[in-house]
Amino acid sequence: MILQAGSAIPSTATELIMSSSLPTKIVLAVLAVLSLYSWAIMLAKWLEFRRVARRSAGFLEEFSRATKLDQAGAMAKRAQANPYARVVLRAVEFVHQITPLGVDGKAGTLSSAQVEALHLVLESEFTAERDRIGQYVPSLAVIGSASPLLGLFGTVLGVINAFLGIAAKGAGNLGAVAPGVAEALTATAGALAVAVPAVFAYNVFAARLNRLDGQMEGFAAEIIALLAREGRI
Repeated sequence: MILQAGSAIPSTATELIMSSSLPTKIVLAVLAVLSLYSWAIMLAKWLEFRRVARRSAGFLEEFSRATKLDQAGAMAKRAQANPYARVVLRAVEFVHQITPLGVDGKAGTLSSAQVEALHLVLESEFTAERDRIGQYVPSLAVIGSASPLLGLFGTVLGVINAFLGIAAKGAGNLGAVAPGVAEALTATAGALAVAVPAVFAYNVFAARLNRLDGQMEGFAAEIIALLAREGRI
């Protein structure tokens, strides 16, 4: 049977949690672990997105002054690690593989099929970069959807406890049902405190990843345009 742990009326949130039933304490403990995990992800991802944005901005400014792909590759090697620099290095590697130097030491031109293959390689690299930056972000969506269900479980336990209080006292007065109802509302509040920040952060990070996708697509066009200006297309 699920019974209220203590007879004293709790006056603080801590006392309310300590006086709740064991199953409800377990639910609240799981919610607390999920909350700490989600906040750790949010802090880590916020710092990572901030670092990526700062490094990328510096590299893109330098890349805009490049006149050749090899020159851009040299810039990428010197730059701090960022998604755009890694994409440039992959593009340089691929172009060197499919267009070896001729006998005169000059790089050959790319056919339309090779340009399309380059575009596919860049898309593959974009996907890898997005997955790298977006690692653990889906966990926020899982926490945001699972926490309310755990809270609902704790709420049901609290309601059951309220009915047991009525049965134990033989009356439906406030003193009989209040502890169970308070326990149920505590579980609900705990679940919302975990789910709301997680869902909010997931939407923010997902929007940033989608914006990164668009920027990467534009960057691919800049790389191909650089090859065109160089006379290799």
